[in-house]
Parts: sequence; C-alpha cells; structure tokens
Amino acid sequence: MCLAIPGKVIEIFGESGLKMGKIDYSGTVNTACLEYVPEAKVGEYVIVHAGFAISIIDEEEAKKTLELWDEMAEKAAGKGLDIFGMSLGENRDKEK
Repeated sequence: MCLAIPGKVIEIFGESGLKMGKIDYSGTVNTACLEYVPEAKVGEYVIVHAGFAISIIDEEEAKKTLELWDEMAEKAAGKGLDIFGMSLGENRDKEK
C-alpha cells in the first residue's frame, strides 16, 4: 500500500544537484526531494509520496489530514492493529 502523507518543510538544501528538504511529519523528520515543487518554502506543507514532495497544501488541509490519520491509528490500536491492519505486540514478529 502506498500513501501520500502531509509534512511541514523545516529546512531546504541541495544534494547532488537536487532541491531537497527536511520534512516534519508530526514530530518524525525525514528527507524528501522537492524537485516536483521547486516553489516550496520553509514553513509550508507538502504532500510526500515515495520520497518525493508532489504538491503543496495549505496548513489547514494538512492538519485535517493528520487529525484523520491519528484517529484511524487510534481506532486500529484499539483493535490491537497498526494503521495497516498488522497485529501489534508479540504476534507481530511471528507474522514476518
């Protein structure tokens, strides 16, 4: 399953001739390529899919999406599952 997740651009830098950014996903920071959204600025939210920012979205829309993601994760955890339907806890290692 592939998901595009909103994150906040917290740093922009060049790497091997590409525009890159540090993206904050509610506290988890990762790197993404910004070449598809060269107009992206620090402080803006982008949708990232497979390591590439593919669009810029406004902060309100990003926060709504992240709230829904958190709600789905909480409901799944209440059933002993992660957001992808995989078992949490001891049985998780056995499923691999």
